[in-house]
Amino acid sequence: MAVAKAIDPNAGKDAAMLKEKELNIAYTNMVRTSQQKGKKVCYTFVPGNLVELLHCFDVVPIFPEILGLQMGLRRNAGKYLDAGENDGYSEDICSYVKASVGMQMQGNIGPDGKPLPKPDFLFLIYSQCFTFMKWWEILRKTYDCPIITVHLPYRHHGRITPEEMKYGVDQLQQVVIPQLEEVTGIKFDIDLFREKLAYSRQMEEDFAWIFNSAKNIPSPIDGMFQSLYYVGPINTYWRGTPEGVDFYKTVRQVVEERLAAKQGPPTPFGRLDEQKYRIVMDWGITWDHFQEYAKIFFDERAVIVASTYTKVSGTYDVGNWHDPNRPFESMVRSNMTCYANLSLTDRVNLIEHYVKDFHADGFLIGSLKSCKSCAAGLLAMLRELEKRTGLPGGFFELDMMDGRYFSEANVRNRIESYFRMIDERRRMA
Repeated sequence: MAVAKAIDPNAGKDAAMLKEKELNIAYTNMVRTSQQKGKKVCYTFVPGNLVELLHCFDVVPIFPEILGLQMGLRRNAGKYLDAGENDGYSEDICSYVKASVGMQMQGNIGPDGKPLPKPDFLFLIYSQCFTFMKWWEILRKTYDCPIITVHLPYRHHGRITPEEMKYGVDQLQQVVIPQLEEVTGIKFDIDLFREKLAYSRQMEEDFAWIFNSAKNIPSPIDGMFQSLYYVGPINTYWRGTPEGVDFYKTVRQVVEERLAAKQGPPTPFGRLDEQKYRIVMDWGITWDHFQEYAKIFFDERAVIVASTYTKVSGTYDVGNWHDPNRPFESMVRSNMTCYANLSLTDRVNLIEHYVKDFHADGFLIGSLKSCKSCAAGLLAMLRELEKRTGLPGGFFELDMMDGRYFSEANVRNRIESYFRMIDERRRMA
């Protein structure tokens, strides 16, 4: 397999991407000093997270999936995965879980080689992945700390029923908030909560504009690879903060400038002005070989105009926003409409919208080997999408952070073959 050349870490980054890096540094410093300053630390998940509620109790969240992402990007995931497997966890288990277990076994040393604080409590938003629940049970035994659980229904019929909404709101008001008050010693402030949600709303409106800008030809953004820098703040700690609002104003400004100049997105390999293929991607991420994977698409001059992976924490691009005037209801709605919590039918509907409204030439589905929640039903989705759109779909497999399941030659062959099929369809049209 060809070895990727070393790339300047700041190459191909616009002002917003560099700003995201600054936010990451500030967040990491905050995490490492939080408990010394009397703040509580919790571990929680990215999909459908309730970070605005945590802000009201001065809680600093740590996201284990993000730690797994960082392990992959730093190319040191292997040692954490090996430690987890040596402790009895099989190869088929979610690689994020195994890496998390491996990190605990190595003294809670993070991907950057520095220790991370142990959680004061675990915040489980159980809305779409059974593995999440078992993962948190493991962490509870390891850290001997309480779990606060939110269970929100899987959205299986295309809408949220009044009964489901009441079920979610009652949990937040009657169970979660009292438990957060108890564990932090801080009284809930509804006005502060509304303020946080107002910040989130501003971020989400700009987020929607930014990601819908890919409907333009050429697209000023890549909706998958470079846009992962754009989703970081809204997916994690910075949602519901003035810093988050400022970040998305910056993103919008740089995208507006590219739109006016009819420029494509920046990449580490050069700007993608020539866009031969417009593609929608479902899942399909690998952190351990991120640059090699992204370059396959750049070499083919393919731009990802929309992706589902960037909607993991919420489908803000289609208007599922927080609302300070309906704080609890909008929080439940935002959680229940994150991509991972959608039924297969709802996922197909969303991807069909992307394919048609973003003028896509086709769509790719990248199955994640160790993620059962994303892998279920993908081939059925592919067939249904081909029927609805009249376009061919492509399918390949990798893993989000386990480099043993990424063969650049095989993945490149699958993707290049797919583009040759598009070429042939164009020739015959």
